[in-house]
Amino acid sequence: MYPYARMFKELFKFRNAPKLGLFDTHVSHHICWPWDIDPWMELNNGRTLTLYDLGRIPLGQRMGLHKVLKARGWGLAVAGNTTRYRKRVKMFHRLEMRTRIIGWDARFLYIEQSMWRRGECTSHILIRSAVTGAGERGKGGIVPPAEMARAFGLSPESPALPDWVTAWVAADAQRPWPPMQ
Repeated sequence: MYPYARMFKELFKFRNAPKLGLFDTHVSHHICWPWDIDPWMELNNGRTLTLYDLGRIPLGQRMGLHKVLKARGWGLAVAGNTTRYRKRVKMFHRLEMRTRIIGWDARFLYIEQSMWRRGECTSHILIRSAVTGAGERGKGGIVPPAEMARAFGLSPESPALPDWVTAWVAADAQRPWPPMQ
C-alpha cells in the first residue's frame, strides 16, 4: 500500500519551509521502518522507489510546481528511471535524501535523487519525468518542459544535462519498444 500517511507528513513538515528555485536541492530525512524491508531484513528495492516519491513530492511543493501544474491542468508522471544501489539499508536506519531537478530535453524533465547514511551514498536514482496535459482536442499528451519553464518565468532553455544523463537517454532510446517477447 502506498504510504499516504508518510507523504502527508512530509508535505505538512515542509509546508512553511523556505521556497526553492527550480534547480535547488530539497533535503529530507527518513527511517527504514519494518514495513519497508524485504525477507533479507533490508530496505526493499520497490519501497526504495516509493521513498524517493517522498522526496520529489515536497520538492514540487516547495518550488511551487504543484501550483503551476494545477493552474494549467497538468500532471507529472514518471516516464523512466535508472537506479544504482550501493549500500545496504537495514531496519531503523536513518537516511538523508537529496532531491533536485537537473534539467530537461524536448520531452522530459530529469530529476536526480540520492539517499545517504552516515556520509555514504546508499542509492542514487535518475528519474525521467513527463509533464502531462490535456493536449489537443482533449487528448492527454506530454507538455514540453520548455513550456513548464516559461510558466515559472524562466528561460525555456535547459542547463546542459550532464554527460552521464545524455548517455543514459541515448542508450535507453535504443531499447526496443514494445519489448520483444
